[in-house]
Amino acid sequence: MTADQLMNTAPDVLRDTDTIGTAAERLMGHRYRSLPVVDEEGRFLGIIGVNCMLRLVLPKAAVMAKGLTELSFVSASLEDLRSRLRDVVDEPVTTCLDKDAPTVHPDTPKIEALLTLYRTKTALCVVDKDTKRLLGVISYFDVGERLMAGF
Repeated sequence: MTADQLMNTAPDVLRDTDTIGTAAERLMGHRYRSLPVVDEEGRFLGIIGVNCMLRLVLPKAAVMAKGLTELSFVSASLEDLRSRLRDVVDEPVTTCLDKDAPTVHPDTPKIEALLTLYRTKTALCVVDKDTKRLLGVISYFDVGERLMAGF
């Protein structure tokens, strides 16, 4: 069995023209940890995840390289955090794009795909080697459904 036998071939995706607001609504509305982002031809560009939402509301000094390591001295109300998110909702999803997200190919052996899924701790994108098109996504739930089908 290979990765293409584990994947969901019709995953929810974001387009590179979508906004942070659209991504936040989709991520939170469906309780996704991440979503793949594709261009108009379906080429995989990267993923955007819930950590991006956290990064956008945290003080910049805490998320920059060699930034603050603790924020106990900072006070921020829930409304302050909402305001920070409101400030960026119209920015493109590419603002938070993880272009280095691990991927697998359709012919990746299933055990290798499962190990990659385990290590990344988020859904795993299946990408065509040549065209770079997103072919599907392997989530913990996809794997779980296939494993539980034998019980």
